[in-house]
Amino acid sequence: MDVALQERAALQRASATKLGAIHDFKFADRLGDTGISFRHEIVEDAGKHFRGNHYDHGSAVAAADVDRDGRPDLYFATQLGTNRLYRNLGAGKFEDITSLAGVGLPDQVSVGASFADLDNDGLPELFVTTVRHGNHLFRNKGGGKFEDITEAAGVAFSGHSSGIVLVDFDNDGLLDILICNVGRFTTEVKGPGGYFVGMTNGFTGHLFPDRTEHSILYKNKGNLRFKDVTAEMGLKLVSWSGDATFADLNHDGFPDLYLLNMQGDNHYLENQGGKRFVEKTVSVFPKTSWGGMGVKFFDYNQDGRPDLYVTDMHSDMTGLQTKLSKVDFRESFEKMKSEKWCTTEYSDAYLQGAANNIFGNSFYQNQGDGTFAEVSDSIGAETFWPWGVSVGDLNADGFEDVFIPAGMGFGFRYGINSLLLNDGGKRFADSEFVLGVEPRVAAKRTHVAFVLDCDGADRAHPLARGRTGKVPFTAVASSRSAVVLDVDGDGDLDIVTNEMGDAPQVLISDLSASHAVHFIQVQLIGRKSNRDGLGALVRVTSGGRVWTQYHDGKSGHLGQSVLPLYFGLGASSTVEKVEVDWPSGRHQVVTQDLGSNRLIKLTEPE
Repeated sequence: MDVALQERAALQRASATKLGAIHDFKFADRLGDTGISFRHEIVEDAGKHFRGNHYDHGSAVAAADVDRDGRPDLYFATQLGTNRLYRNLGAGKFEDITSLAGVGLPDQVSVGASFADLDNDGLPELFVTTVRHGNHLFRNKGGGKFEDITEAAGVAFSGHSSGIVLVDFDNDGLLDILICNVGRFTTEVKGPGGYFVGMTNGFTGHLFPDRTEHSILYKNKGNLRFKDVTAEMGLKLVSWSGDATFADLNHDGFPDLYLLNMQGDNHYLENQGGKRFVEKTVSVFPKTSWGGMGVKFFDYNQDGRPDLYVTDMHSDMTGLQTKLSKVDFRESFEKMKSEKWCTTEYSDAYLQGAANNIFGNSFYQNQGDGTFAEVSDSIGAETFWPWGVSVGDLNADGFEDVFIPAGMGFGFRYGINSLLLNDGGKRFADSEFVLGVEPRVAAKRTHVAFVLDCDGADRAHPLARGRTGKVPFTAVASSRSAVVLDVDGDGDLDIVTNEMGDAPQVLISDLSASHAVHFIQVQLIGRKSNRDGLGALVRVTSGGRVWTQYHDGKSGHLGQSVLPLYFGLGASSTVEKVEVDWPSGRHQVVTQDLGSNRLIKLTEPE
């Protein structure tokens, strides 16, 4: 493995000499300096008694300034053990305030975590999903303290929930809640820690209609009370959905939804004036990734139009391809689409009709006429074993880059995380080895996943055969979710991950130490619109160019965060204008007191 990784690194560094984007900076894992002691703990289905079900999708990390001290705090979810909330003390240091906050949810098999201000009081609420331990809505009381209001709020669903999207679908100024539900993949048997043991055929669950759990849309009625409007809004879809996101693609002022399907067709749902959603997938995205896992709208080429990136994990998980991956670390292998393996191993009935699917990542470039061109291969957006999509301008050149957590963990070989540098809006360049993200140091590439008592309780375990005593078994490191943010307040963007069964990575960038970084951060404060301004379109004019971002809060696989929008300005050190198209329909133009290398707060005009 070491030789293969070294060869990949050498080839990538050689290719980087032709890269136009800034790439002479590094990331380094500074977890030990932060005070963060969280460690993700897995259920036995993801380790000791590994079963092919959806427990291996892991848990989220999300960020928000929960106490309004001006610094982003971090929330890590776990399957067993306790979720943790860390308060940012500044300069890359954190303190654990989980007990004070009351958001630990011990042994509840937490999956998704999303922050946003649901009652427009200036403080972000927290929503957490779990597998069959009930979802949780926490009201932010201020001072880093939260209150569980799930029952009173009317959002106490208990099932196989996953990602959460907080979006004002009807533009009434209140954020609504979309809960993505995977589908029933567990039995009634409980394992250690109280988790529900998974079915042995959980990975074929999409073939059993009775296992469907529809995703749920809750309308915000005010005062933190919600109503299930899934059926009346046309969202009762048969889809194993792990995550979703939104953007206004038809420019009518209302956010449209893109709902992933882990095993089958994704769904694009056009918002009909906040009254109903209508499926328009075939007319807009005629082919979708078969195993959609991560999703993000962003303007990768800065032409003013949102593009769409979908990562596909499950297409990379055929038996034949997994077997080959044990020995083939080549970039050419990992950048291939998986169609030949999927269509050979799986029947068309299992795939539920493969003609309209892409077996690998999809990247849809907005053509500006209501259509999208799928360009993933030509722009370098294919990756291997990917989970989510975390986006940010890591080199502050004005074009947003992509970090993709990847890998499978126990029972599989080491898989690299991908860092795709945006080369001037033309293509993405694989840069994880160039920028120090890969390979991890040898000591951090594996960890103890579980210990078998080969003479005692585990004597019948297949791995205990021929062994005596207590034997530890290792798993390779693998990331599941990530968020891109300025951890240490130095003006450049860093990366924080949540690992599967391991401690997180806090990848700190040294860009600002070696370059004169120019940027502006924009924090929106809605009045008629929702307080966080989610759904707003923001344009920054700098150096004669216009940079565009759509504010969706989507920070990565399973997570949504409340962070200022970060605009890298390249060589320009001035900002001429900032424009905001608010969800309310108001258009705001600001030309005074802008500057650069600072945070500006823009309040929606009356």
